[in-house]
Amino acid sequence: MSSTPNVTRVTSDGVTWLASAGTYPRSALALWEERPDAPVVLPCGTVFDVVSAPAIFGRQMLDRLWDDGPGSGPVAVFRGRVLLFAAPGTAQRLPSLLAWEEWGSNRTEAVPPLLCHGTGDAVTVPAPAACDTPGESRWLVAPDTRHPWLPGPGVVLWAAVRAARAAVRISIFPPADQGAKVYDVSRRR
Repeated sequence: MSSTPNVTRVTSDGVTWLASAGTYPRSALALWEERPDAPVVLPCGTVFDVVSAPAIFGRQMLDRLWDDGPGSGPVAVFRGRVLLFAAPGTAQRLPSLLAWEEWGSNRTEAVPPLLCHGTGDAVTVPAPAACDTPGESRWLVAPDTRHPWLPGPGVVLWAAVRAARAAVRISIFPPADQGAKVYDVSRRR
């Protein structure tokens, strides 16, 4: 059972924080005032980075953050992916931490790739008044302050590793040869 907060509406302070990431914050605020249901593309790297994960694995990471960890910053769903908003610099550091954890090895091949968006990248964020319709762009944890807490690369790595361990059983033994003949030798003298 997940204890993820049920904050799906962006507050006016959250809108101000999101708009501050844009090159022209007042334009984003004006757009959202006129069309509060319009998603906007915002640059990453100065106000936030974004770690994008496939929906199911991203939700497992979010559950780990809230059930066993410090919680999360804002989190959105867009086109079948969970967008975890993270501290600036996370996108640059996280891939090397994942490599250190042997993320791409055969042991963890069933774990999906994480996409890290930082300086030079941009993401589409849901509208402040995004609907809760499944399949649509929406907030799972909406920004509600002007300075939301954002997890750094270590916290995101921690959540990814725990979600992976829960999703995939990693064994030190090789898989059994399905074509091998098996003999019961327990009754031999």
